[in-house]
This record gives sequence, C-alpha cells and structure tokens, in this order.
Amino acid sequence: MGPTLDEIREIFQQHQLRCTRQREVVYAALAGTTGHPTAEELHGMVCGVEPGLSLATVYNTLEALTECGLARRLPGGAAGGAGCCRFDAVTSPHVHVTTRDGKLVDVPEDLSQRLMAGLAPELLRELERRMGVAIEHLNVQVVARSHN
Repeated sequence: MGPTLDEIREIFQQHQLRCTRQREVVYAALAGTTGHPTAEELHGMVCGVEPGLSLATVYNTLEALTECGLARRLPGGAAGGAGCCRFDAVTSPHVHVTTRDGKLVDVPEDLSQRLMAGLAPELLRELERRMGVAIEHLNVQVVARSHN
C-alpha cells in the first residue's frame, strides 16, 4: 500500500517539489507498486484515476520525481539492456535482478544488503578518483536467466 495523499503532500514539500494533482496521482501509483513500471505502464495504471492525464505529463512528472530524488530511473530490463527504462520509488540502495524477458525485481532485502556491503569503500573511492566522478548513489543490477 502506498502513501496517503497527506503523506504525499508532505513528501513533496520536504523535497521542494510543487504539488499538483497529476504529480500526486503518478507518485501514488509508483510508490504503491512493488513493480518497476515503464512510463507507459504507469500511464495505464493512472488513467482510471485521472482520465485526462497525458503520457507526456507522466514522463514530465517522472523526470521531476527523479530530479528531486523521489524516484529513480532504471535501465531497460530486456537482454543487453535494451528496452524502455523503468522507474522505482524506492530510492535507498538495493539490488535488482533483471531477467531476459524484461522483468525487473527487487532482491530480498537481506541479500541486497549483503551484496551492497560486499562493495568495499576503498574500491568505490578508487572508482571516484580514477574516473574523476563523485558517486551519488549506487545501483546494482544483476542480469539473470532461469534454470530450465
């Protein structure tokens, strides 16, 4: 279950994001799912609640949510990273598994924490130094296939 309307308004205020009905609806749908929808899938999810909402508004809202840190954009899930990007309202560091058919699922929290902890801080510092970047957040994505 996702956040209430009052909680969404408070979250937007904390992140200095202008609150509109369209943004509330899109964020509520994204935060209320454990899936990682594409913009098109999210548009389909909210059409019943907000019939006049355009796909362009969904894209613009997702961009605003991503920019202020309330959502993150994930690479496409199909083999080779092809496909539409997906979105996640869980912005804390965690691990995803991507399957060849394009599914993107969260790794159970205990395993996710163990995998993230396995990345040595000195390795991350070296990455920053050698690449000339500052790591803002870490996203680990495992590409997998089923055992058949």
